[in-house]
Amino acid sequence: MPITHYSTNLSIKTWAEEDRPREKLQLKGRKNLSDAELIGILISSGTKELSAVDLAKKILSTTENDLNQLAQLSVKDLMKFNGIGEAKAVSIVAALELGRRRKNTLSSIKPKINSPVDVYDLMTPYLLDARKEEFWVILLNRANYVIKKSLISSGGISGTTVDPKLIFKESVENLASGIILVHNHPSGNLKPSQADLNLTKKLTDAGQLMDSPILDHIIFSNDGFYSFKDEGHI
Repeated sequence: MPITHYSTNLSIKTWAEEDRPREKLQLKGRKNLSDAELIGILISSGTKELSAVDLAKKILSTTENDLNQLAQLSVKDLMKFNGIGEAKAVSIVAALELGRRRKNTLSSIKPKINSPVDVYDLMTPYLLDARKEEFWVILLNRANYVIKKSLISSGGISGTTVDPKLIFKESVENLASGIILVHNHPSGNLKPSQADLNLTKKLTDAGQLMDSPILDHIIFSNDGFYSFKDEGHI
């Protein structure tokens, strides 16, 4: 009788052909594979106790089966699992990075910003899973279409230094009609610090003088965002 389920004490080679991840992908298409099966293909082989798919399930269980959490693991983190050597860990990290970069591929049509949600979606490929705090500016034309996104500074886990001159230099050189500030909180805490509030006011005041208004300031986290405009700070 063909085996139609996964067993931790049997090799993938003993499964029915349509249930083996590689063959299943070819026969049924990539969308029909689970996350564990796709990762199982990446790591290729398991251990004496676990098949590649079961090993993938074990890894996923430690990240609550959340690929976003999995993407935050480093090569060294993955190598802590029995059966995952450096080559397998590198393969997983590389595959997840490719997925992130695919989101980063932009169409020839410049996006338009109508709300903080649009800003969050625009910056997700750049800031999702970032382990260090980064400060970006989004430059807009008069119709709120994106002219350019620029990384202004990158720092540590708890903060980064921002030079206002660099922000307005970018704005002037690109003839921007409006600026949106974006920085991430790797901790996930969306509450602005006093330093965030002070910087926002400083830049907002400077923007009015230079005819480069600050339209919003977004704090980005993996789980959501905080809009200074929506909260009445701009």
